Parts: sequence; structure tokens; C-alpha cells
Amino acid sequence: MTRFLPDVFRDPTIRVSMLAIFAFGFAGAATSPYQSVIGIRELGLSNGLYSTLIFAAAAVNVSVSILLGNLADRLGEYRSLMLTVVVFGIFGYGAVYLFPAQATFVFSALLLLPIYNALNSLLFANVRAATNGMARDKVATVNSGVRAMISLSWVLVPGFVGVVLSRSTSMLPAYLFASLACMACLGLIAAFLPHRSRTNKAATHHLSYLSALAEVISPRVAIRVIAVSLISSTLHVNGAVLPLIVTGPAHGTVSDVGILVGIVAFLEVVFILVWGRAQRIMSHVAALAAGTIIYVVYLVLLGFASAPWHVYALTIISGIGAAALISIPITYLQDLIVDRPGLGSALISVNIFVSAGLSALLFAIGTGLSGYSGTAVIGAMAGLIGLALLLFFDGAKRRR
Repeated sequence: MTRFLPDVFRDPTIRVSMLAIFAFGFAGAATSPYQSVIGIRELGLSNGLYSTLIFAAAAVNVSVSILLGNLADRLGEYRSLMLTVVVFGIFGYGAVYLFPAQATFVFSALLLLPIYNALNSLLFANVRAATNGMARDKVATVNSGVRAMISLSWVLVPGFVGVVLSRSTSMLPAYLFASLACMACLGLIAAFLPHRSRTNKAATHHLSYLSALAEVISPRVAIRVIAVSLISSTLHVNGAVLPLIVTGPAHGTVSDVGILVGIVAFLEVVFILVWGRAQRIMSHVAALAAGTIIYVVYLVLLGFASAPWHVYALTIISGIGAAALISIPITYLQDLIVDRPGLGSALISVNIFVSAGLSALLFAIGTGLSGYSGTAVIGAMAGLIGLALLLFFDGAKRRR
């Protein structure tokens, strides 16, 4: 059956990693839409405590991702660390379901699940190590395919969980589904992911955690991460303002929000693969620039939406642009520390953390100055600033 797959996906490491990343995405897609409902409404956390918890958990995840990425590079293999962090996911999600209490939720969200979420960067690091020696266009194709599996989980899982729990008085079983997904991920990695021998290069390349952190925050890397984070922040801004614009200025309903999110998630799966092929004929920077411009146009038009059909008409533009912004930065960020797959892939978590923080700031500024529609336009401006920085330091025609 593998003859029907493109050559780059016939590698067993890549195929198993794609299935594992789907299981990882399943766990997140099953719980993220309902996490605030469970934490605040069902378990009684205050809004302030919940916000602080989510920010602190993101900071823990960034620190752990850098630590484990550096450790994996030093060990020369990623499988054992992936098996370890998946166990944290099994217990983290399982504890919330079996022992629903504020203390359990806080402990899991602050410690167990941030460690588990480092699996994302470890999987991409493992894939990157497996693609060493491949042409860069094929590396981009692989990363696009792996990232598409997360989007696919978001197409399928939230609706499935919503239907299954539609008559339930509690959304806590979503955490049971997530724990089962982690068990499936553990089985995939333990049974089917090939062992990689430890390389001499990795064994002799010892960087302390502080040295690895210094490399991450070095000007050459940090400036580019900030540029990409400004671009990525547009996705977070859209996530915040889209429901508010749809149910406000566009005069839509909550059901419209769910339908729109599902449509865009489906389009992302399709266009992630398209962008992967596009990088065969253009550089990563050029492809990211094109995707950014498309998404900026979408955000500006979203700011002028005044009817539901306006937003539905924008889904194609949104899907094309979002697909670029969630897939292309993976390869670009990994290339910033190209000889350290673990540490380079940890920049994915850094980007998520920084872009989320920037989007929160943009949301506060935008809503304070011009309302939700104006916030969409301000988010678009931030994306353009990030693109300008990226082009200034790398150049639109530079092959990465």
C-alpha cells in the first residue's frame, strides 16, 4: 500500500510520527474547546486564576520544550523522551477526569500537561532528524504533511466530542477521550516507531541548558522568532475576534461560529499540502510572505464584515492564508538552529508562546481603541510589521 504514498512519506519514522501527531492533536482538540468551561464553570476557578494558570502553563511548556529539545540532541535520539512525556499526558488528562477538583485541574494544567505538550516539538524534531540529507523542498513537504494531521484532528474531533457529550451534564469525559488518545500515541511510539541509533555527533555536542537557552535568545535567532511571532499572532487575534465579529457586527449566531471554524479547519488541511508543494518552487521566506499577505487581506476584510455571508465568503481566503501561517514557520524555525533538531524544533513552542502574548496585547489595544472590527485591522498591521522584519533580515528571495 505504501506505493500510493509520495516517496517522502514511505519512511516508517515519518508515517508513525504522522499518526502520533494526529493522536496528539486529538487530545488537544478534544479538550481545548471545553477547557475553560470545565475549569471555570464546572470546577469553580475564578476568571483571574484561570487566565494566570493558562499563561503560567504556556511558560512552563516553553521551558520544558527547550530543556527536552536540548537533552534529546545530547542523547542523539528522541524516542525515549517522547515515551516519557506521553505518560505525563495519560496521567494529566486522566487525573482531571477521575478526580475532578480545582487542585487536580491546576496541578495537571500547570505541570503534567505542559510537559506532555513538549511532545509536539519532540515529534517534529524526530521527523527533522529523519529527513536529514533530504532536499529542502522535501523537508517542507514532510513538515506540511505532519502539521496537516493536527489540523485534521481539529476538523474531526471537536464535533465528535460535542455530539457524544451533547446530552451530558458535564464535559469532563472529554478528558477521558484525551487520555485514551495519549494511550494510543504511547502504543504507536512504543510499538511502531523505529529506534534511532545515537550518533557520535550528538554525543560530542554537549550544550548545557543555559547555553541552549542563550542560543535561543541570541540576536540572530531571537529577532527572527519575534518576526515570525508577529506574523503568527494574527492567527490568535483572529481566534479572539472572529466569534465576536460574527455574533456582533456581522449579525450572525453562535452556530455560525462553529460552522465557520470547521470550514476553515478543513481548508487548512487541503492548503497545507498545497503550500508544501509550493515550496518546491519558492523559498520558505517567499512562501511565508505570500501567505502572510493573504491572511492580512483576510483580517482587514473581516474588520469590514457586516453580514454572515461576508464572513462565509472569506473562509477560502482565511483557509489559504492560515494554512501557510501554521505550516511554513515550522521549517523556517527549525532551520534557525539547523544542526540541533531538538533545540530548533523547540522554537515552535517559543513561537506559540510569544505570538499568544503578542495577540493578547494587540487585543487589549484594539478593543480599547476601536472595538472588535478595528482589532482585526490592528492584528493585520502587526502581521505586516512581522513580515517587514522577516524580509529585512532574510530577504524575500533567499533560499532557506
